[in-house]
This record gives sequence, C-alpha cells and structure tokens, in this order.
Amino acid sequence: MELSAVKDTLRIALVGDYNPDVLAHQAIPLAIDDAAAVLDVTADYDWLATTELTSPEDLVGYDAIWLVPASPYKNVDAAFIAARYARENSVPFLGTCGGFQHALIEYARNVLGWQDAAHAETDTSGRMVIAPLTCSLVEQSDMIELRANTLIAKAYGQHEIEEGYHCNYGVSSAFALELEKGDMRVTGWDNQGEIRAVELVTHPFFVATLFQHERAALAGRPAPLVQALLRAAQN
Repeated sequence: MELSAVKDTLRIALVGDYNPDVLAHQAIPLAIDDAAAVLDVTADYDWLATTELTSPEDLVGYDAIWLVPASPYKNVDAAFIAARYARENSVPFLGTCGGFQHALIEYARNVLGWQDAAHAETDTSGRMVIAPLTCSLVEQSDMIELRANTLIAKAYGQHEIEEGYHCNYGVSSAFALELEKGDMRVTGWDNQGEIRAVELVTHPFFVATLFQHERAALAGRPAPLVQALLRAAQN
C-alpha cells in the first residue's frame, strides 16, 4: 500500500471576526509563520468572518481549522459549524479563548445531548456550559498543569506551563462534571483545579485552550500548539 505524502503546503482556516486591535489576532499570523518556518512548510491562512461562514461546505479543502479569540462572534452559528465540521471530519482543530468556549458548547449540544447548552455572556436561558469566572483573567497569566501523555503535553514537552489570558468566562461547574463522561477530556488545569484545556481523544488533533498561547509570538517566542496543529495538518 502506498503511503500518502506529507503535505508541504497547508491551507488554514481562521474562523473569527478579524480585528487589528485584538492582540491575539495580531499574534496569530506571526505564530503560524514561525511554526511554518520551523516545520519547513508553506502555510497559507484565510480569515473567515463568521458572517460569511454559513455552511460546512465553506470549510472544504482546508487542512486545519482554528477557531480564534474575540467573541462574542457576529454570527455564533459559524463557530458551531467550524467546531462540528472539524470534529466530525477529523480535520485538525485548534480553539483558543472564545474558540475553546464555543467548541465545548458545540460538543455539549451535539454529542452529550445538552440541546439547550448556553454561554452566559450571550444567552439568558438554557444550561450554562460557559459561565462567568470567579476572578477575571483579562490580561492575566497563570500556571497550568498539563495531563501527561496528551497532545498538549507532548507539544510543550513539559507538564507545567505559564500562559496568558484575556477572558471573563470559563467552564461552568455543572458542565465540568459532565466532561469526563465522554471523549472530550480535560487536559489542563490551573492551580485551583479549574479547566483550562481540553482534547477530543477520538480525533487526530482537536485541542482547545482558554488561554491564548499564540500571543507568545508577539514576544518572539514559539507557540508549541501552533506547531503541533501544522504538523497534524501535514498528514
């Protein structure tokens, strides 16, 4: 049997509403370019505004999908389309901050049966998967413990990291109890045991973090998860 060739040109879909004033959006192209240089690949990326993403067909042909920060999104359905398409079609997926939050809501609705899964920032009814944080993490950094032998731990090469945040919402306590019942596993916690990263264990690469690891690129540092995303997209 002939093995498929490793791709040397990648197409990355960046799903979100681009804003040049958002630090994470400034960082993402730098992080991708740095990762591509390390892996010696060409990575072409398209910003897909949520108002323009209306069907899964809009994502066909991309080697990876990144659901980026800066929610609430103008069209929240686009976020759910992106997460579901990546999940169901084994497309390498990265979700950060808002991407993390909406990937979990999509999973709750379409896998765990929480059809009324909701986000406290934008919804007034339903079961809250995403709830206000006890303490704001806007422009804060913190230590995160990573679960051993996971995609994220392998990407970083260590079990404790420090990363930055820009958010006021995280996983609700009610939904936290549900997560370990399925294939979406918690793979990162802060020092208080709050969920900060998850992975879909039945998927080649589906990783989401509340922290914005891509911002390392603004300081000239590599973003290990972006390298891992591109490496997964090559295959």
